[in-house]
Amino acid sequence: MAAKLASAHPSRLTLVSAGILALGVVLPLMMAVTISLNPDEQAILIEMGTISAFIPHVVSAQNYIEVLTDPVHPFIRYFFNTVLITFSTLILSILFNSMAAFVLAHGTIAGRKVLLALILATLVVPAESLVLPQLMMASWTGLIDSYEVQIIPGVASAMSIFLFYQFFSRLPKELIEAARVDGFSFFQVYRYIAMPLSRPVISAIAVLQFLEIWNSYLWPIMVTRGPEYRPLSVAMSAYFSTNQASWGNIMAFAVCMAIPVVLFFLVIQKQFIASVVSSGVKG
Repeated sequence: MAAKLASAHPSRLTLVSAGILALGVVLPLMMAVTISLNPDEQAILIEMGTISAFIPHVVSAQNYIEVLTDPVHPFIRYFFNTVLITFSTLILSILFNSMAAFVLAHGTIAGRKVLLALILATLVVPAESLVLPQLMMASWTGLIDSYEVQIIPGVASAMSIFLFYQFFSRLPKELIEAARVDGFSFFQVYRYIAMPLSRPVISAIAVLQFLEIWNSYLWPIMVTRGPEYRPLSVAMSAYFSTNQASWGNIMAFAVCMAIPVVLFFLVIQKQFIASVVSSGVKG
């Protein structure tokens, strides 16, 4: 009996902890959606801080229409910029980082271990400390206020190289050698054998980098000057600074910005969870 009670406590504690964490995530989302559906700014200010702020009792698309048709803050333009920058960076990052990791795992160049150690050492360098040198380089090359200056610096990722390296180094050497005996070149082994097998790793990296790039703020605000190339994250801060913007519009903007992130995760969640589970089993 005592053993049963002892075994029951951890499960109850786990459920309570999971419930608290879920509330911590769900309640702010509920509040954002509730406010975004209320066109009455005075009512929003009165209900702010009360339980009514979490319960939708007015459903109106007025805030969303105002956000999507705002000529001062062109949401569609910001959305296009964000999608272009995010997916371009993501595709190039997966391509180049996986190639680098495959060379480090199965290449014949000298000093691969040292090179990998140097790459991993960059993980301890704060990204903010590199902003000023990168800004000077972007200014020298004339890339300020462009898509390129927001895409190129985000392509190289030490963490992505490390995750790909871990996966590629676990591939059976017999599989690599058999492909080489069959006439595959080194690049063909990477293209037709290693990459198709690394879908779970690609999914995990895609989710992590998608969130990072989609929500990036410091670098875009330093290298963009207007709405032509600015992403949603920078536009959101500009939205806060205007006198005309209301809480309803701000929350509608935030919900519109979050929807693609949720959809992306729902599409890729199966592969992402499989990657996490397999990493846990093997680790």
